[in-house]
Order: sequence, then C-alpha cells, then structure tokens
Amino acid sequence: MMVIRWGICSAGKISHDFTVALKTLPAENHQVVAVAARDLKHAQEFAQKHSIPRAYGCYEDLAKDPEIDVVYVGTIHPHHLSLGVLFMNAQKNVLCEKPLAMNLREVQELIASAQNNHVFLMEAVWTRFFPVSMEIGRLLSQGEVGEVKLVRADFGVPLTHVPRAVQKELGGGALLDIGIYCLQFVLMVFNGERPESIQATGLCLDTGVDEAMVVTLKFSGQRLAVCTCTISAELPNEAEIVGTKGTIKVPAHMWCPTSLLVNGVETQYPVPEPTLPLNFINSTGMCYEAEEVRRCLLAGLKQSSRMSHADSALLAEIMDEARRQVGVVYSQDSQ
Repeated sequence: MMVIRWGICSAGKISHDFTVALKTLPAENHQVVAVAARDLKHAQEFAQKHSIPRAYGCYEDLAKDPEIDVVYVGTIHPHHLSLGVLFMNAQKNVLCEKPLAMNLREVQELIASAQNNHVFLMEAVWTRFFPVSMEIGRLLSQGEVGEVKLVRADFGVPLTHVPRAVQKELGGGALLDIGIYCLQFVLMVFNGERPESIQATGLCLDTGVDEAMVVTLKFSGQRLAVCTCTISAELPNEAEIVGTKGTIKVPAHMWCPTSLLVNGVETQYPVPEPTLPLNFINSTGMCYEAEEVRRCLLAGLKQSSRMSHADSALLAEIMDEARRQVGVVYSQDSQ
C-alpha cells in the first residue's frame, strides 16, 4: 500500500483546499478516489473540479466504499463526532478537521471509537506539521533560546459576517475556530504538558458564543503563556517564544507559518504552489499533515506522535475550562 486512497467528507471550502494540497504531493503516494456531500449535486461538481472518480450524495455511501484507506472530515465541528464514528465503525482511518469535537467528552468518544475499531485517528492541526513547526521543535530541543519563560500567540480575523463563526448551533465562537491554534502552539512548545492553572476572560456575542478571549496558562517551573483570539478584529497573528537566551518569533500568519525569526534572523519556508485557487491562505500547507497520515499508515500506527490522542484531549480540556469561565455553553455540553 504505497498509495494512500483518500475519501473527502464534505464538499465545502476547506475540503477544496485540502484536495488542492493533496495534488501538490506525488500521485503515486496520494489519490483522492471519492467525495461525499449531503447534496449529490455538490459532490458531483466537486468531483468534476478535482477529477475525483466517485461522488456520493450521503456520507454513509462514502463509509461503505471499500477502496478508501482514510477519510478527511471537513464538515463544521458539531458533525465531527457522528461522522468520525460513522467512518471508524466502517473501519476507515480518519483525519478530522480541528477542533476534533465540541468538547472533551466528544473527543474521548472519538478516541474510544478509534481504539475499539483499531483504526488511525488524528485531529487535523495542520500547523504542527509545517517545516516552521519542525524547526521550532529542533531549536527548543537544542536549547537555542535557553529556558523558555513565556509564550504568546494571537489570532484575530474579522469573521462576524460568517454564519458558522457566530451561530452557536454551527459551533461558532473564536476559541474553537481560531483560538485553538494559539493553544495548540503553546502545548507544542511545552511538549503536551498540562498547565497548572488556566485563566480565561472573554466577550460574548448576543448569540452566546465568544467574540474574543484571552487565555493565560501557567506551567510548572515559573513559565507563562498568553493566548488571545477574536473574530471581530484583525490582530498581528504572530507567536513568540521568549527564553533566557533569546527569542523565536513566528510572524503572521502563525497558524500557517512560512517564515521564522530566530534572535532576529529570518528564514523563509514557502508552501507549495496551488494548481487551483484557494479559499484560505497557505492552504497547500495541508500537504504536510497528509504526508504525516501516510507515514503513520505505512508504519501501522494508530495515532501520530506529533498530534496524539492525548494532545487532542488536553486541548479540548483546556478549551472546555476556558469556555466554562467565560460562560460559553453548547448544546453538546449538557448531553
């Protein structure tokens, strides 16, 4: 099984970009063989645009397709649990868009399903697999900036005009959509360590979701992290790691980084060129997470060490606590 055969779940914007990203990789390594949407016409249009052989008008048909190795789930967050379970029960490996689910309980259900079905499951935190992120890991392990004292990350873009960003039933809110990138960055720097304390302050829209949030995390050994996210304004969208001997800075756009400043010296890490127009910036960088999925599947692994099940669970746990403090409650929290 040298070629990984992908099924695409949902024919929306992110699925388009992911499929374009796959096209930047060798065809003998990755092939998209099927796409499914709730509307067959959408699936067929998507299939035509991307030269995909099979299109399905329901997700169950995708789950039943015997010629799929792994399914990419690109739906809105509230559907991640049910669809993830659907595909894993059909013995499909799954790469599921972030956030993996709406809360820790749902994340744990997905992980349990993966374990029970002996399939691979990974949350598509694409940032973790960028060359910039790999280089940060190398620099930190070599003690390039000494002892890390403070990490800060911000992500803010105006999204209040986008229904899925503001409507509670669509999983809206700044934290789950974009704040997750800041938190995952912090956890990546601190090697998945659990923070000693979490303090969150935020503002809510009248829809009941968070418009903006500041989350301060305290880690063992007198280390702090500050994450700021908002869907009502453009922030610098940078991340910074400050140590006793220097600083590592990720310039905009920290969630899909193409450059790195180490003690003031900048290095560029460009993403591949797309073959079709993209919906989101630097989306061809999703090729890095796809390569990680392939590596894991070929090695017989059921999770990635760079974005493990434990990493996803801790991320969800921190977001649950931040939401609790700010007062953001989804229907999934009461089930």
